[in-house]
Amino acid sequence: MTDRTIRPRRSFIFAPGLRPELYPKALASGADIVCVELEDGVAPKDKDAARAAALSLFETPQADDGVERVVRINCLREAFGVADVQAVLATETPPPALMLPKVRSPEEVVMLDDLLTERGHDTRLHIIIETNRGLEAVFEIAHCSPRIDALFFGGIDMAAELRCESAWEPLLYARSRVVHAAAAAGLDVIDVPYLDLDDMDGMIVAARQAKSIGFCGKGAIHPKQIAALNQVFTPSAAELERARRIVAAFAAADTGLVVIDGKLIEKPVLRDMHRLLAIAEGTGT
Repeated sequence: MTDRTIRPRRSFIFAPGLRPELYPKALASGADIVCVELEDGVAPKDKDAARAAALSLFETPQADDGVERVVRINCLREAFGVADVQAVLATETPPPALMLPKVRSPEEVVMLDDLLTERGHDTRLHIIIETNRGLEAVFEIAHCSPRIDALFFGGIDMAAELRCESAWEPLLYARSRVVHAAAAAGLDVIDVPYLDLDDMDGMIVAARQAKSIGFCGKGAIHPKQIAALNQVFTPSAAELERARRIVAAFAAADTGLVVIDGKLIEKPVLRDMHRLLAIAEGTGT
C-alpha cells in the first residue's frame, strides 16, 4: 500500500476532445472524473485538432471543484499517442492526469513517467487494462510507477480479445485480476461503462456486482447514469458507522485485533475503514 491521496472515484464520463464547449457540461454532470477523449472517440483526421483543443483547456486555471480532470491520449505504441505525449511535454500547462489506453507492459508506463519527470510535469497516470498482454502483466504494471492513481478495466476491448461475451461471468476472471493488482498496489480500480442507456436497473446491478469484488467506481456514457453510480459506490450510513466504530476500537485497544458485534476483526481491515471514511469526507456524506 502506498500513501496516495484517497479521493472519490465513483464515476467517470468522457468529454469529446473536439467539443471543448461541452467540457463545462461534463464538469457539472456530477461525475468524480471527467476525461477529455482523444482516442477512440476521435477520427484520425481530427486527432490534431482534438489534441490542440484538449490541451488548450488547461491553459486557464481550473476550478477547485473536486472533479478530477484527465485526458485520455492515444496508445503509446501508435504515432498519434507519440504526438500526444510530445504535445504534453511541450506545454507549460499539462493536464493534471493522463489516461493510457491499451497498455501492454510496465515499460510503456515507465517510459512516460521518465519523460514527464525529465520535463518537470507532475501529471498523474490512469491505466486502462483492456488487452490480454496487459492483463497478464497487470500486477507489474500496477507497481511500476508512483504516478499511477488508478487502473481502469476496459471490458469491451477485453471481451473482443478473449473472444467471449461482454457479460459479467465471462469477464469475471479478468476483472478479478485487475482488482487484485490494484489492491496490491494501493490503487483505485474502476469498471467499464454500462452501454445500455435504457436499462438503468441493469446498470445498477452491474455496478453492485463490480463493487462486491472490489471496484471503487464505474464509467458512464451519459450524465443520466451518474447519480445512480455515485449512489452505489458511496459508503452507506451503516458502512460509515461501522467504520467509525472499528477505527475507534483499534485506537482504544492498541492491538492487532478487536471484537465488534461478536466478530473478530484484524488490523488489516483498518486500512479499508480509513478509505471509506476518506471517501465519505470527499463526497460530503
